[in-house]
Amino acid sequence: MNLGRRRLRLAVVGAAAAIAMTAAGCGSGGGGSSSPSASSGSGGTPVAGGTAKVALPPGVTLSWLFPFYAITNASVYNGEQFQWLMYRPLYMFGNNTNDNVAINYPLSPANPPKYSNGGKTVSVTMKGWKWSNGETVDAKSLMFFMNMVEAEKANWYATSPGLLPDNVVSYKATGPNTVTFQLNKAYSSIWYTYNQLAELTPMPMSWDVTSLSAKPGSGGCITDSKADGWAKCKAVYTFLNAQAKQSSTFASSPLWSVVDGPWKLSKYSAAGNVTMAANKAYSGSPKPKLDAIQFVPFTADSTEYTALKTGQVDVGNIPAQDLPPKPADSALPATNPLGSGYNLQPFYSFGIYYAQPNFNNPAAGFMIRQLYMRQALQMVFDQPGIDKAIYRGYAVPNSGPAPNTPPGNQWQPAAQRLNNDQGPYPFSIDKAKALLTSHGWAMTNGVMTCQDPAKCGAGIKQGQQAKFTYTYATGVAAATAQWQAYKSDASKAGIDITLVGQTFNTIIGESAPCAPMGPKCNVQVFAFGGWAYNGPGFEPTGEPLFATGAGSNSGNYSDPKMDQLITATHTSSSLATFHDYATYGAQQVPFIWAPNPYFVQAVNTKLHNVTFNALYTLLPEYWYFTK
Repeated sequence: MNLGRRRLRLAVVGAAAAIAMTAAGCGSGGGGSSSPSASSGSGGTPVAGGTAKVALPPGVTLSWLFPFYAITNASVYNGEQFQWLMYRPLYMFGNNTNDNVAINYPLSPANPPKYSNGGKTVSVTMKGWKWSNGETVDAKSLMFFMNMVEAEKANWYATSPGLLPDNVVSYKATGPNTVTFQLNKAYSSIWYTYNQLAELTPMPMSWDVTSLSAKPGSGGCITDSKADGWAKCKAVYTFLNAQAKQSSTFASSPLWSVVDGPWKLSKYSAAGNVTMAANKAYSGSPKPKLDAIQFVPFTADSTEYTALKTGQVDVGNIPAQDLPPKPADSALPATNPLGSGYNLQPFYSFGIYYAQPNFNNPAAGFMIRQLYMRQALQMVFDQPGIDKAIYRGYAVPNSGPAPNTPPGNQWQPAAQRLNNDQGPYPFSIDKAKALLTSHGWAMTNGVMTCQDPAKCGAGIKQGQQAKFTYTYATGVAAATAQWQAYKSDASKAGIDITLVGQTFNTIIGESAPCAPMGPKCNVQVFAFGGWAYNGPGFEPTGEPLFATGAGSNSGNYSDPKMDQLITATHTSSSLATFHDYATYGAQQVPFIWAPNPYFVQAVNTKLHNVTFNALYTLLPEYWYFTK
């Protein structure tokens, strides 16, 4: 899911995180208990209740609460840190530790899936939790979501051609709490659970309506069928989607107040101030100890830092520019810039950072489709220099589709470890210039210009200049400085970069896949942040990002060999098969890989049991204050 459109454990936590990755690869379940953290120190008497104030990242607001959505509303903030608190997905991932990325059955509303018939039959049995209005989270809740997927897969961010729902021959309720799926072939049970079933979210019967005054279930989506053309589900979706755009009614709507998670919305402002109260009817465990959580928006990281220094928020991020340089032997600074009122923790993401070129943009798409051009765009990215000068050591190079952090994790192929983790195309302005020159380009007035279209590549005309516009997310000073440094280095190779700043929410709103060279392909390069492997797909295979026609493939990348390598990871549990895919991804540069920064988070010393999971899983039901 989109990181900041999403951020991982490093150095001192590498060993523990590597164990967590191995557990994830083996399909082990993650427990629901928390481990000690920097914010859960000893001392103080626990008190019941209280409101924890949490700073949102600069430019981010919680804007979409309906758990069925298109890529234009997909982010970890809308998903893991908003919807999941109210509407539990079929399977939860991560736990109340900083590094676990495995499936967490104790926190999930469904029992582990059972595979039979050589892996072609899967049964999912719900635990019988209750929605806050007394309905049961049962087979009908799951059938509701699956039917909507069938009816509206074009509007579902998790779809990829040939995958869910296309790989399901049939499905039906085989008991009050059980849904059985017949698949079109045998898949890796790990992959199917992590990357297919995990994308489903049970929905209450009270949502199966086409008006606010309608009787629950009267919409007919739960009992709809393909034979009827999914007409009833389409009508229900149209209604729910329209309601999900009415942000002024989020907190008061009788729809969204029906939850099965530990929290429910109590106050909502489109400007970003959001308060969630404890759901007293929550069936799972643990029950919330706090009364509420309040999310506080900021337009810039400097104002967030001021709020931390003045004690206005309990949880927030210290900007890179306000941190001392990172020590060689620790993930945290040697001194705490906030003093004794806050504890510090590293916050890493099980994910990747990049700029996403748009292969279908009419102005730049033909250049982007040339591998040599993408290689050159990568070669002018001084990741080690940017980490040292801008992130002050709190970042690592990124070089391919497998997470580069924690260092040495099992997913990272040898190709991504080349050149001190810069991968096959390390920083070199001279090599970038030579690469362009060898493909028919020459420097004209400081900009590389195509002189020989036969060498430049299909669709590139004589006189075409190597000019690109990068649309980046504003509000984080370090990210802005990174792209300014990149622009400067690119210019030395004759590549002219124009930077356009927009809010994070604005950029992802423009990120829907688009027709080749069409009018809706306005953005040339998306530089919103990156991707965490926390949906669609919790095993870091590449179908959401790189498969042809995937709903999250905002850059419209398409490569038959990539499709073949990705498909192979769906039926094989071999790590070598995954490495074949990841190596090809590193070599082909479908993204321009960027440094993977990690946050240094500050937590009020009186607020305990707060952790920052690598999947962005937020579990404030574990938190509590002390006197």
